[in-house]
Amino acid sequence: MHSIELPDTQVSLSRLVYGVWRLADDNDTSTDQVRRKIDRCLEQGISSFDHADIYGNYECERLFGQALKADASLRDQMQLVSKCDIALISDKYPQRRVKHYDTSAAYINQSVDNSLKHLHTDHLDLLLIHRPDPFMDAAETGRTLDALVKSGKVKAVGVSNFKPDQWRLLQSRMSHKLCVNQIEMSVLEQSAFIDGTLDAMQLDNVQAMAWSPLAGGRLFTDDAAAKRVKPLLQQLAEPVGGRLDLAAFAWLLAHPAKILPVVGTNNLERISGLADALKIEMDRETWFEVWTAATGVEVP
Repeated sequence: MHSIELPDTQVSLSRLVYGVWRLADDNDTSTDQVRRKIDRCLEQGISSFDHADIYGNYECERLFGQALKADASLRDQMQLVSKCDIALISDKYPQRRVKHYDTSAAYINQSVDNSLKHLHTDHLDLLLIHRPDPFMDAAETGRTLDALVKSGKVKAVGVSNFKPDQWRLLQSRMSHKLCVNQIEMSVLEQSAFIDGTLDAMQLDNVQAMAWSPLAGGRLFTDDAAAKRVKPLLQQLAEPVGGRLDLAAFAWLLAHPAKILPVVGTNNLERISGLADALKIEMDRETWFEVWTAATGVEVP
């Protein structure tokens, strides 16, 4: 599997990124089971792993890190992505009164230090600000991200769920490049394709990553849009066993913006087949057939 080099960095991510947000939800969270998931990914060339400090009520990084602690050689075979700034109400932070965002220097630095400790590594390949913070001091946040890159704790920085003016404000206070914006995109969540967000990312040379590429599981429900598009996706996926999830990933992969889907499942068999999404052909007209089936109307 080929990789994508992030703009103005020396960091490359695999074409599919494995998201670990459900790692703590598995019935088996043992180090051996986590290692099996990592191995299944690496065997296919899926070398990038997407974390956030909050995943699994602050447990997923620790669970994943136990596998890296048990075999330090794994770290050089992968890229680690993490996110911060969402402060959850949690038994781990009983002093918090309300869920909120925190992009202060103290919070970001503490979150990065915790991620490094839990993941048993000396650096993150990519750090993202998880959500736009309406109370953000852009100058302080920008200085903090620049300092983290300069220190070597983080190789590259970006954002998640930001609109153009939000990342441009932060970028204006920084010397290092915000190289990624991770946003929701799927066959059932198309707004970024038409509201200018994806266009602005290409104009600003910001790499697009797509979270929830299966629309949070809605693609597998009796939702009206899902029912319309599922037969077409299954047909497109016939060469790879009819897995409609792979066709949904292929729809994103086909876009000229070179979107990086963040895919996630705890099922080892399904993990094993993820790279087959790259085998599904998706030309322009087919791409629009999927779009039309999902929306239920022709393009204007």
